[in-house]
Amino acid sequence: MNIEMIRAAAARLKGHARATPLLNAPLLDDLAGRRVWVKPECLQLTGSFKFRGAWSALSALAPDVRSKGVIAFSSGNHAQGVALAAKMHGVPAVIIMPSDSPTLKIENTRAYGAEVVLYDRAGESREEIGDKLAQDRGLTLIKPYDEPQVIAGQGTTGLEIARQAAEQGIEKADLIVCCGGGGLTSGIALALEAEAPGLRVRTAEPEGFDDVARSLQSGQIERNARSSGNICDAIITPQPGEITFPIMQRLAGPGLVVSENEALQAMAHAFNRLKLVAEPGGAAALAAALFRSDEIEGDDVIVTISGGNVDAAMFIRALETLA
Repeated sequence: MNIEMIRAAAARLKGHARATPLLNAPLLDDLAGRRVWVKPECLQLTGSFKFRGAWSALSALAPDVRSKGVIAFSSGNHAQGVALAAKMHGVPAVIIMPSDSPTLKIENTRAYGAEVVLYDRAGESREEIGDKLAQDRGLTLIKPYDEPQVIAGQGTTGLEIARQAAEQGIEKADLIVCCGGGGLTSGIALALEAEAPGLRVRTAEPEGFDDVARSLQSGQIERNARSSGNICDAIITPQPGEITFPIMQRLAGPGLVVSENEALQAMAHAFNRLKLVAEPGGAAALAAALFRSDEIEGDDVIVTISGGNVDAAMFIRALETLA
């Protein structure tokens, strides 16, 4: 992984992905005790940053390889990103999704034209299912985070943040990223190292699934004891990636951990103050900025809202936390 791969991915994404803004709301500043800047990747195509990595990976494949089709495993956001990128390239896609994924994400993935294969995340291995299908059908596996071209695509978010922060005069700040396997975090970290070294990446994860925070603390890859059981499904992974962890270990600050209720409150604040729709996992970084202020330094903090694919019932639950 290097900055040139990220810049090349940005060139391939031009005209296909959205350049999302960097937003600020004074009422969020009051809650956090500092200026809060929000990078709303919930406004990206398919409702999350995952489209960046998906398009980057598919567009980097040799045409004869890509034409045979692709396969991916995901709880929903990577699924939708790969499904749409494949549709736009005119190639087939098979997506392996947990049976307990939010209904909206399953339906959207199918609507983008992908074949969806459901599995039990507590008793089956998505990697084993994916490997077998890939071999049987000649499909190329697009991993959700531990894949160089996926990381490069996610890193384009960091290039945009570096430019936007400079426009706002932000030279030093923590940049909190909603983190699962570390694709977005590591990609942004590499982009910032080259373009905005005064910005430090930090991870935000849900309680009980803080494998990255524990790994950063111990210096080695730590696994989660469970594979499900939290509303922040979009950022629940077994452990950090083999490619992503060394990058985060070198460039990221200490990890931050938030509760389910804090994620729900952050969703409500994002809607009330910025009119943004966030999903629980996508609101984890904002929750950390609002409720872990004593663990953050400086006058500014930047956060990603990494996704907005939330079922209506969950969104109502979030809004009711501030009722």
